[in-house]
Amino acid sequence: MPAENLTRDEARARAAVVSVESYDIDLDLTTGPETFASRTAIRFSATPGASTFVDLIAPRVREVVLNGQSLDPAEVFADSRIQLDGLEAQNELVVLADAAYMNTGEGLHRFVDPVDDEVYLYSQFEVADSRRVFAVFEQPDLKAAFTFRVTAPAHWVVVSNSPAVGEPVPVEGGRNLNGGRDQGTATWTFETTPRISSYITAVVAGPYHSEHGELTSSDGRVIPLGVYCRSSLAPHLDTENILDVTRKGFAFYEQAFDVPYPFAKYDQLFVPEFNAGAMENAGAVTFLENYVFRSKVPEATVERRAVTILHELAHMWFGDLVTMRWWDDLWLNESFAEFASTLAAAEATQWTSSWTTFSSLEKNWAYRQDQLPSTHPIVADMRDLQDVEVNFDGITYAKGASVLKQLVAWVGREEFFAGVRAYFAKHSWGNTELRDLLTELEATSGRDLSAWSTLWLEQSGVTLLRPEITTETAADGSEVITSFAVLQEVPAEHPVQRPHRLGIGGYDVVTDEKGNSRLERTQHIVLDVDGPRTEVPELVGARRPDLVLVNDGDLAYAKVRLDDASFATAVAHLGGFSDSLPRTLVWTAAWDATRDGETPARDFVDLVLRNIAQETDSSVVQVLLRQLSTAVDLYVAPEHREATDVAVGDRLLELAETAAAGSDTQLQLVKAFAGRASTAAQLDAVAALLDGSRTLEGLSIDTDLRWELLTSLVTGARAGRAEIDAQLAADPTATGQRAAAAARAAIPTPEAKAAAWAAVVEGDELPNAVQTATINGFGRVHNLGLLLPYVQPYFAAIEGVWESRTNEMAQNVVVGLYPTDLAGDPRVDVLATTDTWLAEHPDVPAALRRLVVEARDGVRRALAAQAADRSRA
Repeated sequence: MPAENLTRDEARARAAVVSVESYDIDLDLTTGPETFASRTAIRFSATPGASTFVDLIAPRVREVVLNGQSLDPAEVFADSRIQLDGLEAQNELVVLADAAYMNTGEGLHRFVDPVDDEVYLYSQFEVADSRRVFAVFEQPDLKAAFTFRVTAPAHWVVVSNSPAVGEPVPVEGGRNLNGGRDQGTATWTFETTPRISSYITAVVAGPYHSEHGELTSSDGRVIPLGVYCRSSLAPHLDTENILDVTRKGFAFYEQAFDVPYPFAKYDQLFVPEFNAGAMENAGAVTFLENYVFRSKVPEATVERRAVTILHELAHMWFGDLVTMRWWDDLWLNESFAEFASTLAAAEATQWTSSWTTFSSLEKNWAYRQDQLPSTHPIVADMRDLQDVEVNFDGITYAKGASVLKQLVAWVGREEFFAGVRAYFAKHSWGNTELRDLLTELEATSGRDLSAWSTLWLEQSGVTLLRPEITTETAADGSEVITSFAVLQEVPAEHPVQRPHRLGIGGYDVVTDEKGNSRLERTQHIVLDVDGPRTEVPELVGARRPDLVLVNDGDLAYAKVRLDDASFATAVAHLGGFSDSLPRTLVWTAAWDATRDGETPARDFVDLVLRNIAQETDSSVVQVLLRQLSTAVDLYVAPEHREATDVAVGDRLLELAETAAAGSDTQLQLVKAFAGRASTAAQLDAVAALLDGSRTLEGLSIDTDLRWELLTSLVTGARAGRAEIDAQLAADPTATGQRAAAAARAAIPTPEAKAAAWAAVVEGDELPNAVQTATINGFGRVHNLGLLLPYVQPYFAAIEGVWESRTNEMAQNVVVGLYPTDLAGDPRVDVLATTDTWLAEHPDVPAALRRLVVEARDGVRRALAAQAADRSRA
């Protein structure tokens, strides 16, 4: 929404005029279910006589007082700004407003638990949504001290960034009009925070269940630890596991950064209907509630929670203690937290193979993002808030973290962390830019990083590395390497040759006395690769190994190919790697070649189905099953898709039946099978698993799996509203409501699709989580003809959706309903339709245009992959 935008130039101009000292914020959460009372007192210095503005999004502003003088809200408040003129050297601004509760996961989100009708609130302020709760100079470089006072129902728990001062004070005669029980009201007062940015402040309130622990920081302070969730989820909260990871993360980071934890407490709150994985509010981190496991989940999900815990904890230093000046340097927060959390998981927790997970999950995300037309440098050009909102992407997180891993290999680990420690020592509680960090790393490493920064941080694109090997046959019949080079291919749009420090590994097939074969690394060198061709003389004269792996160890950020002989060895012996990381690099190379249209999609499908049962890493299995689904649905030529789909479903069921009883792989294979089941026999198998007439040893059909099996039957027209309603009656929780919404949208009738479309596109009543579930269900079809009527309505609607919805809700619609699944369908030309819309709408907001261009590229890539699959021998 342009009226709620803020540009970088405006932020710089305001920062040149204003320096903020403190905020005193009073929130009354008892005034009713639609709005709450907000009072903000801001003390700030300014250039005398200057003018500026303060940010606020609220349905009603009651009073504005600047330096004791009342200003007419009708004259000074418009859109999202309150105009301030004639500033003095020292100023006090008081703003009273009625602010709105949100159901979009932005601002102060309000949720009613269907189990007990209790109200739960939480704040989510990144990027610029603290202005939905209080008046604020909404930009990261105007840090200040915050003092919160919150009036709420007396039986609630209220949490903010700092500890509460004493006990909540009852309000005489106070009455709760916010729903739920009315047992009087009370006011919580919180200690003043250190100087922090507004987007990491937090208020979480409701009858949350809490469990507590503590740890001793490196400076001797006892840090209270809290873990919170809704009361109805309390039986599923595994606090000891959460705190175990947290304590290990504290010890790791305090040692690595040489800075004690910078805040007074550390609470972790699992909140409903959260849009992201988590948010690094200082001392009060909020998490996606799905991380409270009410049913059995894959080990990949448990690991993801652990890494997310460590990611948010790393933000207490990278982002909260030291913060980027403007969102151009968002990577200074996210890339560092991503790198640090993976390192901490691998070295301080049970998740010792976290770099395998990172390679499979995060780097694949980065490679995909970096090949889109919208790719951007790690240090991005964020002109305004709308640019920022769509930039929490694979470049900012995963590419940045990958490049940091490369930098550590290049300058040395000790030198890198010495620079990081100097950075914290110099800039604690301040704001920084890229140059501030590079200065410290240059001082400790002795390297000039300006050229490295230009190539890696300030330019876009991912290069591709191929081995070029020639051999001759020796007298004993072995193949001896006569030349070895690494070729670096650059994309035409971003022709940047980059230096890479990487490993080259040679693996041989070794057979033991029982006839079991494995791949054993017999050669390994580390070298610097730079330019289009890098000769590797160290390998000349050596016997050629069975498999050559460029980027062994995954130090480099680059796409990789295997030569033909190595790929053949990998296909035959992929499960033979004793280490999961090189195996994952081979998987990634195969997938990337499929996405690029070099390898037919059905070859990748065969590779997965032949080898996934031997994969030992849960996260890799999860990624492979997602890639398998994408390959079948988008990359297999349409004329071969039905037969491939049926064969994949049958094979997934076979693999599930032969998987180890109760294993992680068994669970994932059953879920994947249910998601694909389409034939009468396959749907019979799903129905039998659901009703218990068919069992798999060790597999428990718990609540969440029951929903997945039921939705599979719904999608296959074997169940409908009656069965959905019955299951919802058995599981009337928030999770059950979301699952029911997805299942109803998946009913394969025109009427059901029309109802889902109307609820998501034409209506604006759904909460964010139910909206997302409905969109997901809408796209679940075996008959793509059900989606054909919505291609033109999609393009007719998205501009209006973008203008009328909040950013999160609009993105869900624009991304989630784009007709990617119709790529290659002879009844509609999605690419041409998209191009027409882009040509006819040159002036739409840049962020909306970016999302559509990215979606278009997915169709372009799918068509190219289909052509490659069509030409398969």
